[in-house]
Parts: sequence; structure tokens; C-alpha cells
Amino acid sequence: MPKQQIIEAIKSYSTIIIHRHVRPDPDALGSQGGLQELIKTSFPDKQVYVVGEVDPSLAFLLEMDEIADDMYKDALVITCDTANTDRISDTRYHLGQKLIKIDHHPNTDPYGDISWIDTEASSTSEMIYELFLHGKDEGLQLNDKAAASLYAGIVGDTGRFLFPSTTKKTFQYAADLVAYQFDRTALYDGIYNVKQNIARLRGYVLQRYELSENGLSTIKLTQDVLASFQVDPVETGQLVGILGEVEGIKAWVFFIEEEDLIRVRLRSKGPVINKIAANYNGGGHPMASGATVYSWEDAEQVVQDLEEVCRTYK
Repeated sequence: MPKQQIIEAIKSYSTIIIHRHVRPDPDALGSQGGLQELIKTSFPDKQVYVVGEVDPSLAFLLEMDEIADDMYKDALVITCDTANTDRISDTRYHLGQKLIKIDHHPNTDPYGDISWIDTEASSTSEMIYELFLHGKDEGLQLNDKAAASLYAGIVGDTGRFLFPSTTKKTFQYAADLVAYQFDRTALYDGIYNVKQNIARLRGYVLQRYELSENGLSTIKLTQDVLASFQVDPVETGQLVGILGEVEGIKAWVFFIEEEDLIRVRLRSKGPVINKIAANYNGGGHPMASGATVYSWEDAEQVVQDLEEVCRTYK
């Protein structure tokens, strides 16, 4: 079974490099950092690195390592929370000797020598804790830092346990993790507190969102709008959930204009949206996905596709 194969692979390599997806969220960083601490605590002689671009708003969760290309020689590479190879942060993931994929998204892009996919899991962080449970009788150990990382990942991907992906198992694992020593209040503050410019941009969004007769809301954040609020595109991830509590909205989409592309962040309360994301250079969960388009004409086509799935949703 994949969990045992992964543990055996970890045992057999002295250098392990852990990747995750671009534009990381708490689950990407939580699973990546939690796995790093799990391996380092269980096998102190191993060299374990985490790589990827830095998101300043989440830097408190995990600091990235800078490593040379030759570190990949004879190394085990593990990707966490990344369904598609195009979304792996740091393209050197293929330079290692063996590649493992651990993910809870639909397996639309199978890759890796070993693959563990669990779409029933609330988060990849939940899966990493399950890996620990599977291997604790043969030496796996979890420390406080790992527990904090995994708890952060679970909290982030379940929307503080509000999303339907939250199960009895999710609550049990969270209960296990809070028995470790870490500051939960500081963790929540780090994930959910926002700077004043982000708060003002949230107000802008709430004042200007529109709702179609099919239940779709569309928000366009151009470069000019972002500049007026002094918000970097990478920070817009803190905005996407704010329409989730608005009555009458079935699905919503944020278009974030960058220099050479437009990021598409899709969310839903029912209509399946990841199939639409897959048609526009993206993917994700049925109710939370991301994509990329390169013109406002393409963005309008995304809107039309979303209107149709909202219209036919019962």
C-alpha cells in the first residue's frame, strides 16, 4: 500500500527534498513543513529540505531552504498537495532519483514513482498525520512543530472545519494534534489576520460584487485596482472566501490581473467548478479551484461557462 511504500522510501534515502504547489496556502505549507519535521524527528541523520517560492503573508508557517541543483543527485523528492506537475513550485522536482506524490486532489495528472492520492481527505496535512499513525510503531515520531504545521494545514483547507470535506476523522486528528504544545491563538492570528490594505480591498469587493440571476458573482481586480490598494497579486488569496457567506451566491470567481496573465480563483457552494478550471490551465477541488487565462476575452468565456453550471445546478 502507498503509505508503507512511502515510509520504506523515506528510510532508504539520506537526502529528501519536499516540494508543494505554487502560490502556497496553509495546507501546502503545513503538509510540506509537517512532513519535514516528521522525517527529521524520526531520522535525525537524514538531510531534509523544503523548497519553493516564498509567500510573505504565510512565511511564519515555514521557511524555505535554498539548495543547489547537485543536492538532487541520489535524492528522494516528495511533492505535497500538488495535483499537476505544472503547479509544482521549483521545477527541479524531476532531478531526484525517485519522486513521490502525496495529494488529496483528483488525480488528473498522474505522476511520480509512488503516488498516494486520497480525495476523501480534508487536506494533505491530514494525510501526513495519517502517515505518522501508520508508521509510528516502526519509528515515526511527531514533534510539536510538526503538529502545529499539520494543524494549520487542516484548519486552512477545511475553512476552520466549516467545509463539507471535514469528517469525523478530521476532527479526531485535530484533537490529537492540539494535545501537542503550540500556540493555537497565534496560529489562527497568523492565518486569518489581515493588513489594513487587504481589509480595505475586502470592503471594495463587498461594495462592488454583482450577482447574476443564475447565482454567479464575478470580481475583477485589475492591476490598477491592486496598485491603488497597494496589494500584491500573491496576497489576494486572503480575499477569495469573503463572498462565501452571501445569501444567493452559488459560485463566485475572482480574476486577478498580473503583468502577463490573469489568475482565476473559483469557489462554489454546490456547482462543480474544477472541470471548468481544467479547461483553462488549472484544476483543483470540485468546490475550490484555480486557473489561468491570458486575456479578458478568455475571462469572459470562463464567466459564461460558470453561468451555465450555476444555471443547471439543482
